Amino acid sequence: MKLPVLFILFTVMLDAMGIGLIVPVMPDLVQEVRGAGIGSAAVWGGILSATFAAMQFLFGPVIGALSDRFGRRPILLVSLVVMTADYLVMAVAGSIWLLLAGRVVGGITAATQSTANAYMADISKPGEKAANFGLIGAAFGMGFVFGPMIGGALAEYGTRAPFYAAAGLAAANAVFGYFVLKETVDDRIRRPFEWRRANPFGLFKYLARLPGLGPLLVVFFFYQVAFGVYPAIWSYYTLERFDWSPGMRGLSLGLFGIAMAVVQGGLIRPILRALGERGAVIYGHGADVIVFLLIGVVSSGTWLLILTPLAALPAVITPALQGIMSKAVDDNQQGELQGALTSVSALAMIISPMVMTYVFYAFTEPGAPIYAPGSSFFLSGVLIAIGLFIFLRAGKITYKTPIPEPPASQ
Repeated sequence: MKLPVLFILFTVMLDAMGIGLIVPVMPDLVQEVRGAGIGSAAVWGGILSATFAAMQFLFGPVIGALSDRFGRRPILLVSLVVMTADYLVMAVAGSIWLLLAGRVVGGITAATQSTANAYMADISKPGEKAANFGLIGAAFGMGFVFGPMIGGALAEYGTRAPFYAAAGLAAANAVFGYFVLKETVDDRIRRPFEWRRANPFGLFKYLARLPGLGPLLVVFFFYQVAFGVYPAIWSYYTLERFDWSPGMRGLSLGLFGIAMAVVQGGLIRPILRALGERGAVIYGHGADVIVFLLIGVVSSGTWLLILTPLAALPAVITPALQGIMSKAVDDNQQGELQGALTSVSALAMIISPMVMTYVFYAFTEPGAPIYAPGSSFFLSGVLIAIGLFIFLRAGKITYKTPIPEPPASQ
């Protein structure tokens, strides 16, 4: 593999790890700087997570447009240097406000996936682009798997250890990139920076133009909000319910991430062959309702670990929904559709942590009407059930693109 490609993959993986690396230590860290209970810590954790996601949503297009003007190399290297400094600041932060400022800067510096994609497109031949974009997706997924596992393991040495490790990784990758990364933007493709192209809200104008996909986009949004319960609540829930250590929290999240990769990378093909895309969406929603209810009532940490990989089985929902919607629009609308889905996902990841952590707080704090630490998972189950109802009411959608029959060998 070429060294610049390796640098790009490391960069994308670090962007994803920036989210997962600190998840296992957040309950302990927020309680440390706030001196508050687990419920209040969860609310602040939700605010920190939502802030990080909001910055990625707002600045992803901005950073991508800046790379069109000033080049990929300086944008990527400067982002890594600032990311290094940000992690060091968070490692010594003694107040919640400094942690919040750190998440603001961290979200901005982690919004470089669009630039990484652009660099990969610059260096790829037309026939190689799809495969190389697949490498970026795999690297992003690996970051989500390894982030919680590494963060949980390092947290055994203190709540600040994951931040020092993240700073070291970012700094090392910046040095690596300085020596191996060549600029790909020249005067032939350089474009001036324009705010209208850097405005993330401009993507929403496409929602009204997509033919008959409104209900499916709502289903997609409900699923993304419900799925957000895992990164938002898992660490707080397992600490409150089973007194799991940061290492166990990180290990369980890593197990979930591996199971997700297995489902979306391998099992989805036989599931789609057996059920079709519509059937897979229905199956996934039904299974998710059951899983969320079981997680919310399980009373044994051992049983929760058993449920963790099973909870990934409904992960066929997202690719199946995307397949349905992609076939329902014309070829020249595919970019619009993907832009709309990206915006919907980003908004869900801003809203979900705020909602899920507040529900957890409301049902775990002293004086709560009912003690129910699994309440956020119950809410996710309800959202999934509503999404399934909307999907069934929408009926079958008319495809713009003919669906080829599968080969006889399949």
